Amino acid sequence: MGIAERKVVLRAEMLHKEYLMGKVLTLQVLKGVDMEVRQGEIVVIVGPSGSGKSTLLHLLGGLDRPTSGKIYVDGLDLNSLSEVELARFRNNSLGFIFQFHHLLPEFTALENVAMPALIKGEALSTARAYAAALLQVVGLGERLDHKPSELSGGEQQRVAVARALMNDPQLILADEPSGNLDEQNSLRLHQLLIELAHKRGLTFVIATHNLDLTKRAHRVLQLVDGRLVTGLRSLS
Repeated sequence: MGIAERKVVLRAEMLHKEYLMGKVLTLQVLKGVDMEVRQGEIVVIVGPSGSGKSTLLHLLGGLDRPTSGKIYVDGLDLNSLSEVELARFRNNSLGFIFQFHHLLPEFTALENVAMPALIKGEALSTARAYAAALLQVVGLGERLDHKPSELSGGEQQRVAVARALMNDPQLILADEPSGNLDEQNSLRLHQLLIELAHKRGLTFVIATHNLDLTKRAHRVLQLVDGRLVTGLRSLS
């Protein structure tokens, strides 16, 4: 089945986001963003620094709310959820990968990866077993008991990828996931994300400046003056 025939995982309709600047002025960051992303698709969002890429990802992931507009994930209207419901939905159904891994320094790789499942209420033994399996998938099966300070930058980011997969999310949002890595580790991380999309049918929306990652995407969308336009590449 081609991507065009797959179900829509994410849909955004006329998203606007404004910030109050002082008592009178408002800063319009997003000015009517529309997008659809289908299951198993890798969509990259590009644009200059300050164009609103991170703001858009935060809205799509329910980390912030739009000034106006709608966001649906697998048909669920995020605007209809209370803050408590939204937090639960984020943990259970979405995965996040940030430029900085945000691992908890006092916990091991295994414990960091297991954390979303423990928050969800999974049994410790079940969570630990699945976390170990995910660390094996990302090539860190021998590093389960290492704390972040004992891992390289590339290894830390792969732990963050495994953590994002812990609750089998429908959608993974990544904000400059390789922005803090050297070229070699960036390429390894990109290959891992592509393999996860192909082998597991995972859906990715990725904001990045990295040209290698844009070449590997199904679609590239460009954020221009607060709106998304078709970018440079489409493999769908």
